[in-house]
Amino acid sequence: MHDDDIPFFFRYTKIGYAGNTEPQFIMPSCIAFRETASVGDQAQRRLMKGVDDLDFFIGDEAIDKPNYATKWPIRHGIVEDWDLMEKFMEQVIYKYLGAKPEDHNFFMTEPPLNTPENREYLAEIMFETFKVPGLYRCISIN
Repeated sequence: MHDDDIPFFFRYTKIGYAGNTEPQFIMPSCIAFRETASVGDQAQRRLMKGVDDLDFFIGDEAIDKPNYATKWPIRHGIVEDWDLMEKFMEQVIYKYLGAKPEDHNFFMTEPPLNTPENREYLAEIMFETFKVPGLYRCISIN
C-alpha cells in the first residue's frame, strides 16, 4: 500500500505517492465553475444538484477557462472555503491520482498557523467523506 502525499495548504498543490522521488502533479490550488449568480455564494452552491455540480475544473485546467469563474479555496495558506476544497480534493484523489481513498493512508502538510478547527474539519472530510484508513498531518516549513 502506498501513502498519498498531498500538501494542499499553499498556492500550489503537489500530488503523488509516497516513495516517488518527486510529485506526479504540481498544480495551482484553484477551482473553476461555470459563471452563474451562485458562484460566490456558499449556501447557494450547496443547493446545486446534478450536472451543475459536476461542471468544474481544477488546477491548470481551471486557469483562464472561458465562461468559468476561478476561485481559490485557500488564502494565505488557510482553507477559507471548505465546499470548494472538498471538490478540489475529490478531483485530486479520483481523477489525478486514480486512487480509491479507502485503500490508502494520506499524508498532508499544513501551515504553522492553521487553526484547530481547520485541522479537525480536514480530518472529518478525509475520514467521513473519503473513508481513508489513516491520515498523517505535519506542519510545512516553507
